[in-house]
Amino acid sequence: QVQLVESGGGLVHDGGSMRLSCAASGRSFTYNLMAWFRQAPGKEREFVAGVAWSGGWTSYYQDSVKGRFSASKDNTGNILYLQMNSLKPEDTAVYYCAANAGIHYSDYRFEDEYDYWGQGTQVTVSS
Repeated sequence: QVQLVESGGGLVHDGGSMRLSCAASGRSFTYNLMAWFRQAPGKEREFVAGVAWSGGWTSYYQDSVKGRFSASKDNTGNILYLQMNSLKPEDTAVYYCAANAGIHYSDYRFEDEYDYWGQGTQVTVSS
């Protein structure tokens, strides 16, 4: 059974840093596409950052987090990280890890590309 388990959320002050982890289990080979999404109160879930295989691992970011967040995978390919620096109150949300079970994908920004989801972890940035 495939599982994605997030960890590392919590409360941080404006300008602080935090690292989220997502451990994937239940499959013997790595996922070619994994990503972080987030959902703030009263808003739709949105793409934040992703890591995809395209002849090498490439990271993608939503414009609002470029230069502040960094997504990466460990050497096994089964743990996805999100290093978040210079956090802002508007980054407050539940953060979800997601994985695409296939080989190909069309657009990493869309939720429909992902087959598995974690339970989410709350990130709160206080002003």
